Amino acid sequence: MSDVHRLHRESFVVDAHCDTALRLAAGDSLTPGGGAAPGHVDLPRLRAGGVDLQVFALWVDADSRKHGRLRRCLELLDAVVAETERLRDDFRLVLSARDIDAAAQAGQIGVLLSIEDGAALEGSLSALRAFYRLGVRAMGLTWNGRNELGEGVGAAKGAGGGLTAFGRDVVREMNRLGMIVDVSHLSEAGFWDVLEISDAPVIASHSNAKAVCDHRRNLTDRQIKALADAGGVMGINFCPPFLADGGRASVEDIVRHVDHIVDLVGPGHVGLGSDFDGISSTPEGAEDVARLPAVTEALAARGYGDEEIRAILGGNFLRVFRQILQPAD
Repeated sequence: MSDVHRLHRESFVVDAHCDTALRLAAGDSLTPGGGAAPGHVDLPRLRAGGVDLQVFALWVDADSRKHGRLRRCLELLDAVVAETERLRDDFRLVLSARDIDAAAQAGQIGVLLSIEDGAALEGSLSALRAFYRLGVRAMGLTWNGRNELGEGVGAAKGAGGGLTAFGRDVVREMNRLGMIVDVSHLSEAGFWDVLEISDAPVIASHSNAKAVCDHRRNLTDRQIKALADAGGVMGINFCPPFLADGGRASVEDIVRHVDHIVDLVGPGHVGLGSDFDGISSTPEGAEDVARLPAVTEALAARGYGDEEIRAILGGNFLRVFRQILQPAD
């Protein structure tokens, strides 16, 4: 085993965003049988990629809203929790920082549930508290459009842009409960509202640097600096159109975004948020979660030191998760 591969194996690796819940709710498994495995994430590939904690997004897509947003989110939650329970020797649901430690000690992969799009709350703080009791520990306030909390990056221009009064209440209640606020997909005005309101660091679980690739889903330098000043972390999204102009990308493009963020705010505020199973194409050399060691190789080749690499692979997200996640009652 090379020194770089040993470093990867010895690091605590966090992927802050995947959409594998959609596959599980459709009947797929994290232990596929023979033949080509579907998607980008499953148990063998998580093990091969050295992942210690995987954030599973519960994405309330537009089509599901016709049948009930809250109901759809519950279906996704149930699918992930059922698979975690079925594979309890390999996975542990993370409810508090203690669970992160317990999973690591038992050789399990931590599973952290995150709602993607606060539309799932259907305008109810009671729903937020109920989701917390069911194990959800993070939430992205919007997807690309508008919901009861505020506007996403794809909302109509000139519509106002920030959080609603309900959205502000949601951020305060998430702080009180000990939930991680995720600003990926949120409009820029909403981003600034969150930083004004939140008493805890926030994350951008799967967003890149706009200065490197001018896509609406990426953060400006000013946003990146503010996120870092507040103690937050952003996870590099592997979606090629977010990485490079032209829609084709490689592992080197992932590292270009890391380089830019590190140059701006240092190595303590960037991590990985692949968006695997939520993207239709992947970077060359990072085709699924099993290929995460290629990112470590690229970082080492760029001259990053061992401690910087450990931070980027998961230490930065781990720091924020430990700070926010309160012991479960």
